[in-house]
Formats: sequence, structure tokens, C-alpha cells
Amino acid sequence: MSTVSPSTRNRGNRRAEILEAAAGLFAARGFHGVSIEDIGGAVGISGPALYRHFSGKDALLSEMLLDVSSRLRESAVAVATSSPGPAETLDALLNVQITFAIEQPALITVHDRELGNVPEPARRQIRRLQRLYVEEWVTVLAELHPACPAARLRAATHAVFGLLNSTPHSAGELPAQDMRPLLHTMARAAIEASVNAR
Repeated sequence: MSTVSPSTRNRGNRRAEILEAAAGLFAARGFHGVSIEDIGGAVGISGPALYRHFSGKDALLSEMLLDVSSRLRESAVAVATSSPGPAETLDALLNVQITFAIEQPALITVHDRELGNVPEPARRQIRRLQRLYVEEWVTVLAELHPACPAARLRAATHAVFGLLNSTPHSAGELPAQDMRPLLHTMARAAIEASVNAR
């Protein structure tokens, strides 16, 4: 059985801490408005010490967006393989996206504004993971609405993401326990309206 040494565990925790701090800074001031020294200072290390964890700001941004895209896709696969039916799977997918939207508004802002600053190879990986994530939703929606064309289901999925990912604009307006059911109800209504529109 393999074990993780305390130093390796601490390094992993520090990387996560750096990524979280950088997301907040990038969301507030933009990628180009934040220096390595700013990020290091936010987590209590010097700018140069940050290079022990990331080769530079580009690498940090790439890992940040690759990580969240990968986690969303993995969560979608997990709920799709464990839910008893398509209706339950859709509810679980909505919960995954709503949790992300409520808990990670800074990452939504960074993705929307800064994806163009990710180096091309990583950007292609991010886009691929996002397409796979969308297709998990489309597969479930196709089971619920078999007569609806895939292109419409895909468009409905993107529209629902836009609705749910509006949380950076409404953060703090409602407590999470009120925001979750509101977003869920609105998303379900938006899906039904989209697939049934003529």
C-alpha cells in the first residue's frame, strides 16, 4: 500500500492554496493585473518561492482551468454511472453545476475572461474536457427527450450553464440554501422550455 509523505501532502495543500488565491486575484484584477509576487504574498510566501510549485503564471492559470474542467467532467461521469435513471441523473448534474456555481464564482469569472491567456496546448485540453462535459448532459437529455434534436439539446445545455454561471453577478444576494433551489427550479424550467419550444 502506498502512502503520501507529510512533505508531499503539504506541497499538494500549498498548490491548492496557491490556486485558490490566484483565482480570487485573477477574478478581481485580471490575469495581467496580478504578479507572481502578488500571488505569493496572498499565501504568505515570496514570489520566487512560488516557482517551486508552478513554472510561472501561465502554468498556474492552465492548471487552474484544467483542474476545474476535469473535476466537472469526472463528477458528471460519476453521477451518470450511479444514478438510477435519466431524471435522477439530470437532477444530480444540476446539483454538480449549481454547487460549482455557488462555491466557485471566482473560477467562473477567470474562465470567462482569461481562457485566451492559457497556452494553446492546455487550452485545447480544457476545451476538450468541456465538450465531454456537455455531451454527458446531452446524453441524459436525449434519454428524457428522444424526439429533440441533439443540436437543440446542446444549445439548451449551454444556455443552462449561462444561467447557472451567472452567480458572480449575484453572489451574496441570497444565502446558498435559498440560491440552490432557486437555480435548480429555474434550470429545470429553462430546459423544459428549450426542448419544447417550437
